[in-house]
Amino acid sequence: MGTWSTHAFGNDEAADFAIELSESRDLKLIESALENVIAAEEYLEAPEADRGIAAAAALALANGQQIPGDPDEAITTWLNSQSAEPSASLLTKAQAAIDRVLADNSELAELWAESDEYEAWRDGLLSLQASLGR
Repeated sequence: MGTWSTHAFGNDEAADFAIELSESRDLKLIESALENVIAAEEYLEAPEADRGIAAAAALALANGQQIPGDPDEAITTWLNSQSAEPSASLLTKAQAAIDRVLADNSELAELWAESDEYEAWRDGLLSLQASLGR
């Protein structure tokens, strides 16, 4: 897995998610990615966490919020084709997904905790969470 930034779309999984999202015309892929993160009861694997973060970031953008870093071109394509407004329940799912990524038994949190950029990564997620209404 390649990671080049602490931003939501700064890794291979998120870039792949953005491409998949650009080919959709609704919020179903976002909801599915968020639900996969929330449903991880035992251990949350890094790829699912990266996809969940990207989904939350795309949702924030669709809700008119700004996020750190530049959105991937695929996300811009999706935003330009998007007409559905995120529901309050979907925004709540995105907040819960971020909580789960930051919780115990999260591979991504463990990996970032071993780096010098953990605080920047964590602060970015908390900022994203706040932009979703928390």
